[in-house]
Parts: sequence; structure tokens; C-alpha cells
Amino acid sequence: MRNKNVLRITQAALIAALYVTLTYVFAAISFGEVQLRIAEALTILPMFTPAAIPGLFVGCILGNMLGGAVLPDIICGSLATLAGAYGTWMLRNRQPFFGCIPPIAANMLVVPFVLRYAYGVELPIPFMALTVGAGEVLGCGILGCILYYALVRHKRAIFRSEDANVPDPQM
Repeated sequence: MRNKNVLRITQAALIAALYVTLTYVFAAISFGEVQLRIAEALTILPMFTPAAIPGLFVGCILGNMLGGAVLPDIICGSLATLAGAYGTWMLRNRQPFFGCIPPIAANMLVVPFVLRYAYGVELPIPFMALTVGAGEVLGCGILGCILYYALVRHKRAIFRSEDANVPDPQM
């Protein structure tokens, strides 16, 4: 039991560090009305381990803080990531496309309001939902599925846990 807790904490910390690093390295395309946050590809990781849920949440908090986000963005954006990660975990026994839906939906619902009320962006909220959604489909959906298929064959070696009982994709 103790080793399992150490493993989950370590996995969460590594996922958070990866999220922060990817957010920082790709900061030029990670913020604004039209954004592609490469780190969002990591939102597929709850399909492999529950440790990804707190890892993504903490990574998003730190990435937003280091990126100069305002407090409402740090809080609301990170909560959207948390909700999306939990939704992905709940869909872990489905095909990876379904696991991408919760983070895409959570960000499409939350981020436009953050852009409007925290940053004063005057674009219509439905339009911003579409632009944020497009970035999320690219980051979570396409890049996330690519990451999923790159990891799935080695899931037990990488995640070293009974949590990695992800069904092999049917090709």
C-alpha cells in the first residue's frame, strides 16, 4: 500500500512537471483567445492512472501562475482541467476519443468566461467557445490521442500499476 502511494505521488509530480514544462516552452501559442496548449495532450493520461488527475491540476495551476495568468484564470482554468481530468478517468475503459471529450468540454465552457471577465476580451462568448474548442480539439483530441497510442503498448512499464488496466485499442 505504501509503495502504491509513493508511486502515485511520483507519477502526479512528474505529470505536473511535464505540464508546466510544456506550457512554459510553448507559451507563445498557449494563451489568448485562440490558443493551442500543447500540454493539454497530457489530459489523456487519466486513462492510464488516477495520479494524472492531481498531476494535471497542479501542473495547470503552476503553468498558469508562471505564465502570468490572472487569479481568476489560475483558479477557474485549473478547476476546468481538474474536472476534465476526472471525466477522462471516468471514461478510462472507453476508446481514447471519448476520454478527450471531458477536458475539451470543460475548457469550452469555462475559458470563454475567463477571457471575458478576467481579461476583458470583447468577442462574443459563443465565438470564444468555438475558438477555445478548436484549440482543445487539437491539443486534447488529436495530440492526446497520438500520445495515447504512443503509450498504450507500454502502459504497464510506464505506469507500473494495476491502474494501467487500459484496454488495448482495437485497430
